[in-house]
Amino acid sequence: MNNYKKALELLNDADAILITAGAGMGVDSGLPDFRGDEGLWRAYPPLKAAGYSFTDVESGYLFRKRPHLAWGFYGHRMELYKNTSPHEGFVLLYDFVKKKNNNYFILTSNVDAHFQKAGFDREKIYEVHGSVEYLQCIDNCNDRVFPNKLEKIDVDMETLLSTSVPYCQECQEVMTPNILFFGGTVFNEKRVKEQNGRFIEWLKSVADKKVAIIEIGAGTTVPTIRNFNDNYTQRYKNFTLIRINPGESEVSDGNISIKERGLDALEKILQI
Repeated sequence: MNNYKKALELLNDADAILITAGAGMGVDSGLPDFRGDEGLWRAYPPLKAAGYSFTDVESGYLFRKRPHLAWGFYGHRMELYKNTSPHEGFVLLYDFVKKKNNNYFILTSNVDAHFQKAGFDREKIYEVHGSVEYLQCIDNCNDRVFPNKLEKIDVDMETLLSTSVPYCQECQEVMTPNILFFGGTVFNEKRVKEQNGRFIEWLKSVADKKVAIIEIGAGTTVPTIRNFNDNYTQRYKNFTLIRINPGESEVSDGNISIKERGLDALEKILQI
C-alpha cells in the first residue's frame, strides 16, 4: 500500500482530525513562500537593495526604524492575502472534516486568515502567530486588539514604501499587525490565548480518541508547527501524523511521510 492510501486509511479510521499548516500551505494559492533571505529578495527586490533580511522584516524593529517600509511590505502582503482565494486543498479538507461530524481543529502558524476564508469555523482555529485581520499598538499601550479596517494601503513597488502609516490614537506610536514578531514589539496575546484555550479544551475532548494529524507545508525555519506535532505523536499513541512537505518530510516510526506539495498531495489522498 502506498503512502497516499495509508494516509486516507488513517484519516478514515480516525475519530478526530487535527489540521496543521505552515507557510507551504499558501503556495498553491499563489502566495509567495519566503523562508529565508533569497526567497524574500526574489519577491521584494527593494528589501535586498536596502539591505534588509528575512529576520529584519519579521521583526517589529523595522516598524520603529522605517515604518513606511514596514507598512509597504505588510500592506502589500495584506492585499495579497485579501485578493487570493484559498486553493482547492482547503475545500477538500473542509468537505472531509464535515464527514467526521466536524470533530476537528486547525493549528496554523500562517497569519493570512485563509482557513476562515475557506469556511472553517473560527472557533476551531488556533493561529499561533496571530493574524493580519487584527491590529495593535506596537507598545500595546492600551492592551487592545482592533479589527483591521484599513483600506488598501498604497505602496510604491519600486521602493516598497507606503504612502501612509497607521498610528495609535492613544500614544501616537505606530500600529502593527497583531502578529508575533521576532522582536521589537509587545505582542498582544489576547486573541491567541482565547484560541489556545479552545484548542486545549478540544485536545482534552479527544484524549481517548484516535486522532489523525495532517501537516501541510510546515518547515524547520520556523518550526512551531512541526515541534508541536512531533511532540504529540511521541507522547501520545493515539495521535498519528501525516507530514506533507516537498523538502522536509521526515517522520518518526509509525507516522506517514509524503514528499510533495500540499495541493497535489491532498488531491491524491482525498480523491482516491
